[in-house]
Amino acid sequence: MWQPLKKGDLVDVVAPGFRISEERLHGAVRFLHEIGLQARVPRDIFGEDIVCGQTDKIRLAHLKSAILAKDSRAIWCLRGGYGAIRLIDAVAKIKRPAQPKLFIGYSDAVTLHNFFNQFWKWPTLHGPLLDRLGQHTLPEDEVSELVNLIFGRNKVIIHKNLLPLNPPARARNVRARALTGTVYGGNLTVVQSFLGTRHAKIPQNAILFFEDVGERGYRVDRALVQLRQAGYFARTKAVVFGQFTESAERSGEDRVPGVLQRFAEEMKFPVFNNLQAGHGDKQRTVPFGTTARIVSNEQSYELQIQAGFHV
Repeated sequence: MWQPLKKGDLVDVVAPGFRISEERLHGAVRFLHEIGLQARVPRDIFGEDIVCGQTDKIRLAHLKSAILAKDSRAIWCLRGGYGAIRLIDAVAKIKRPAQPKLFIGYSDAVTLHNFFNQFWKWPTLHGPLLDRLGQHTLPEDEVSELVNLIFGRNKVIIHKNLLPLNPPARARNVRARALTGTVYGGNLTVVQSFLGTRHAKIPQNAILFFEDVGERGYRVDRALVQLRQAGYFARTKAVVFGQFTESAERSGEDRVPGVLQRFAEEMKFPVFNNLQAGHGDKQRTVPFGTTARIVSNEQSYELQIQAGFHV
């Protein structure tokens, strides 16, 4: 388990995917200073590449240095986009440090979450990127929730008002007693991208969380069907969907809600919707690789997730 941060702790800032402007980079660093942390940003964090924020070689060097550094307490991603999958073969060759380090990010960073959770057994935080935090555009209560979590003041994150989508989610045994498991997942397209690779494992005893951005209904459906056909849900206890944003068809119709509903009706395990996390205006933190439970009070459902730090 990772150690809670303290005022003055050093955070390694990494950009395994896309780049951001210098102005936004300065804003990200200011945010870390505002909450009492020091930021270490490589001088060559951005450079020339066909699609990513820097060459594979340099992005990998930054990430490896951050993982192995003994003076820093956390690794925080600047932004998502694309790029982590190009590094994961080399990351897998790094010898796992004895002490887990806090890792924070979402979107493209889900490739790294998956590796840390499944292969190194590190709990991580699916949470806001420094780019967005530096712009101060997220709800203040969500930012406070994250800050309290990383400093060890929040031991449990509770996501309320989940909506059951199928009969197993409404079943008496789910309502009468908690459904327990371990949370994994993240961006649906990124999870789909590592299927069939040596970096894919079937999650055990899993409560899977999925969200996405910019994917129309048929693409979301295709990803869910491929995951099912690949056996990814073989040991799933429940699925909880977060936000699916910018998913409208050219006609303006959004078919994703119907796709998620059909998926739920085809599954034998409980499926829920309405977790307030993803790429949109709501980006609440979701701890990964830790114990969680879904509990019900009559028709109200909530997901309670252990933070993942060592007291």
